[in-house]
Amino acid sequence: MTFDPEFALSILPRILSTITTTLFATIIGCMGAAALGFLWEIVRRSSKPGRYTMRFLIDFIRSTPLLVQIYFFYFVLPEYGLTLPGLVVGVLALSLYYSGYLAEVFKGGIDSIPAGQFEAAKALGLSRLQLIMFVIAPQMLRNVAAPMGNYFVSLLKATPYLAIIAVPEMLSVALEIASETFRYTEPMTVVGIIFLTLALCFSGLVKVIESRLRLSPKAG
Repeated sequence: MTFDPEFALSILPRILSTITTTLFATIIGCMGAAALGFLWEIVRRSSKPGRYTMRFLIDFIRSTPLLVQIYFFYFVLPEYGLTLPGLVVGVLALSLYYSGYLAEVFKGGIDSIPAGQFEAAKALGLSRLQLIMFVIAPQMLRNVAAPMGNYFVSLLKATPYLAIIAVPEMLSVALEIASETFRYTEPMTVVGIIFLTLALCFSGLVKVIESRLRLSPKAG
């Protein structure tokens, strides 16, 4: 079966109608993954029990396939009385899965901060919260912008997993079209091109943010 450009253009609006769901899952997932990953790393540094607990948790998250986590939240939790909408499950799973990887990224970013910064903060009498907000976070973000952005792009490309739990995102619509028309080439090609465009836009945005952070004043 040859590729039909006219058919591809005719299904484009239907696929694009769900792009907001894909972008919502991506943006909220990125925010959740960054927040959780940072929390895991801060707790890991808080105490010896916290270090061992977070080491196990992070390794467990990273070693468990994303698909398994999605199935667990969607099919297992309802057996214990907790039923969540498909989109909520998808965002939760994406956030949790990538938080394990971002925790390791944040670890490297914090380790690269000069020890003198922590000593100066202690001398100034800053509280732990102030140390995290005004000393650690700004300098860490400057150090980890590029790898963090790469994981955000990976999270975007992982959103098609949500199709398996009936979330109406772009891949699920493309599969519906394919099952209705028995044509798979055009829907899959259209979805692939859209994801490629989104990934390139995300990558470009990450590069802009990274360059801005590099130009920002550094702590002495």
